[in-house]
Amino acid sequence: MSQMEFADGKILASIENGVGRVVFNQPEKRNAMSVNMWEGMGQALDLFAEDASVRCVVLQGAGDKAFVSGADISQFEKNRANADAQREYDKLTSAGRAKLAAYRKPVIAQIRGFCMGGGLGIAMSTDIRIASDDSQFGIPAAKLGIAYGFDMVRALVDLVGPAHAHMILMTGERFDAREAERVGLVNKVVPVAELEATVAKLTATLAANAPLSLTTNKQTVKAVLQDPADRDMGAIRTAMAACFDSEDYREGRRAFMEKRKPAFAGR
Repeated sequence: MSQMEFADGKILASIENGVGRVVFNQPEKRNAMSVNMWEGMGQALDLFAEDASVRCVVLQGAGDKAFVSGADISQFEKNRANADAQREYDKLTSAGRAKLAAYRKPVIAQIRGFCMGGGLGIAMSTDIRIASDDSQFGIPAAKLGIAYGFDMVRALVDLVGPAHAHMILMTGERFDAREAERVGLVNKVVPVAELEATVAKLTATLAANAPLSLTTNKQTVKAVLQDPADRDMGAIRTAMAACFDSEDYREGRRAFMEKRKPAFAGR
């Protein structure tokens, strides 16, 4: 396994056993996201997208204190001091956000420690969220005097519903992993000692499944959450047809009849 560095080493990327891994590597700031880290994350995602051996992606924070504690507030005075500056900040970070939101391969958030504000936004843009039982969540926008962006509020409402979204956004308070699981913000909470193994078991399952099925089902779930006018039903039908016409589907049928595990090739 070779490790690659982006954003001056604040984003680490590696590939092993069909899993691409992104590590937010600014532990001295609890992995707060700087502008260049957004760009670096996008570069790592591009790398994984182009590599057919990568079947799924894991996002995690360096160290044991945080997944991502939010945006790097030390940059606020320079980059987000007012509405005009915020619009420019959005331009600088939008490419990374868009890549994660539209990513075709499955993405898992492996969460330990603080997962706050923009960090929670990153986690909500993934497909599956597994958290350790010492994790802390929250969106402290109301305590900073700012507003959360529409796309992230929509993601929050999609996951937890409007009542819980109001509570999270209006109080700005932290809540623990069990509460996050209760309201549907994370899929599963496990003891700290079991986090790595739990995610590894999940990634092994995804890496063994048919890639075309994974990407098509992900595409369809996203379409269900979109406004009807924004759904590309033609693309979904084409992707479904590709699954049924694929060599992987033939392999899946053969493996079932022969009572063995299938070996999918992604075509």
